[in-house]
Amino acid sequence: MASAAFFFVGFLVLAGEAIALQRKDDLSEMEMDEDELLGLFEVMSSLIEDPGWARAHPEPCTETPWPGVECEIGEDDPSIFHVTKVHIGPDIITPTCKISANISDALLKLPYLKALSIFNCFVSSPVTLSPTLFGALSSLEHLALVSNPTLSGEIPSSLAEIAGLRVLSLSQNNLQGNIPKELGRLVNLEQLDLSYNNLSGEIPDEIGGMISLTVLDLSWNGLQGQVPPSLGTLQLLQKIDLGSNKLVGSIPPALGKLSRLVLLDLSQNCINGPIPETLSGLQQLQYLIVDHNPINSRIPLFLGTLQNLTSISVSECGLTGPIPNFFSSLNSLTALSLDNNNLSGTVPPSLGSLPNSMLDQLNLSHNQLSGELQFPEEFIERLGERLDVRGNDKLCTSNKLYLNKNISIYLEIPPCLGTKENGGNGTVQEHPDNSSRYHGKISSNAAQWLNPLEVLSFIYYNFAFCWIFIL
Repeated sequence: MASAAFFFVGFLVLAGEAIALQRKDDLSEMEMDEDELLGLFEVMSSLIEDPGWARAHPEPCTETPWPGVECEIGEDDPSIFHVTKVHIGPDIITPTCKISANISDALLKLPYLKALSIFNCFVSSPVTLSPTLFGALSSLEHLALVSNPTLSGEIPSSLAEIAGLRVLSLSQNNLQGNIPKELGRLVNLEQLDLSYNNLSGEIPDEIGGMISLTVLDLSWNGLQGQVPPSLGTLQLLQKIDLGSNKLVGSIPPALGKLSRLVLLDLSQNCINGPIPETLSGLQQLQYLIVDHNPINSRIPLFLGTLQNLTSISVSECGLTGPIPNFFSSLNSLTALSLDNNNLSGTVPPSLGSLPNSMLDQLNLSHNQLSGELQFPEEFIERLGERLDVRGNDKLCTSNKLYLNKNISIYLEIPPCLGTKENGGNGTVQEHPDNSSRYHGKISSNAAQWLNPLEVLSFIYYNFAFCWIFIL
C-alpha cells in the first residue's frame, strides 16, 4: 500500500515537471507582433535613460520581462502576445525618466494597451498632452499621469473618446485651462482625479453624465463658479473632494441624494450657508469637511442623525449659536473641529463622555463660549494636546487638571470664581494685568501659532476675499 502511494506521488511530480516543460515550450513558440514590439521600444526610449533597454529586453513578454510591462495572450491568435500595461515610476526604476522625457506617438502602435501610468517622470523639460493621441487608444481603461511638475497645458477633450476608460488620474501636475465638458461622455469612468493642478473655470454641469463615478477629486485648483447640482445624479459616488478652490454659492440640496457618499470635502472655498437640510440623506457619510467657508449660520441639527460620522470639521465658518447636545449621540465620532467660529453658550459636558470614548480630537478654540467647562479627568488626560479650548475668554474651570501644563498648554483657562476654592458666582477669574492668556490657535488643518489679532485679521481677510470674488 505504501509503495503504491509512493508511486502515485512520484507520478504527480513527474507530471508537474512535464506540464511545466510543455508550458515553457509553448511560451517559447509565442511571440509579439513586430510593429507592436518596435512601438514598445520607441515608447521606452522616449521615457527612460537606458539606451540598452531594447537589447536587454528583446522579448519583454516572455524570456526577458521588465516589471513595468505586462502582456496578455491575444484572443484572436493565442500564439501572439500583446502589451496591455506600461508603468513608469520610482517603484520600478530610479531615476524614473531621462531629462528630455516625453510622451511618444509610438503609443499608437500599442493598440491593446489597457493601462498606462507614468509617475514622477516629467520633472525637467516641458511636456504637454497631445490633443489627439489618447483618443486613439481605444482599449485604454486606466490612465494615470501623476506627480509630473513639468506636465502642463490643457486636458485634451479627445480623452472623452476612450469609451472604456474607468480610471483617469492627472493629479499633481501643472495642467491649466478648463475641465473639458466632453468628459461627461465617459459613462464607464469610475474615478476622476484632477487634484493639485492649476485648472480654472467652472466645474462643467456635464460631469453629471459620468453615471459610474465613485470618486471625484478636483481639489487644490482654481475652479470657480458653483458646485453643479448635477453631481446629485451620480448615485454611485462615495467621495467628493472639491476643497481648496474658489467655488461660490450654496451647497446644492441635490447632494443629499448621494446615499453612498462617505466623504464630502468642500473646505477652503467661498461657499455660503446654511448647510441644506437635505444632506440628512447622507446616511453613509463618515467625513464632513467644510472648513474656511462663510457658512454664517448655526450648526445644523440634522448632523445628529448621521450616525456614521467619524470626523466633522467646520473651522472658520462663521458659525453662531450654541453647541448642540446631539454630538454625544454620534457613537462613531473621533474628531470634531469647531474652532475659530462665533459659537456661544456653555460647552455640553456630554462631549467628554461619548460612548466607548471614541472622541480623540476636540477643538473648540477661539469662540465665544462661556461658563464652566466640565469634562471628566480621564477624558482630559487621554486627549492631552488634542483637546483645545483656548481663546474663549468667558470659559472657566474648577478642575485642577486644566491648570496642569504637563497635560496640555491648550487648556489654559482660569478657575471659576463660583468654585468652593474661590467662592463667588461661577464667573471667570480675571488676571491682574487684565490680559488674555491665549497665545494662538490650532486649526483642523495645521498647527500654526498666531496671536489673537492675527487670527481676527486672517478671518477678516478670508471672508473679505470671498466677498470681493463674488462681486
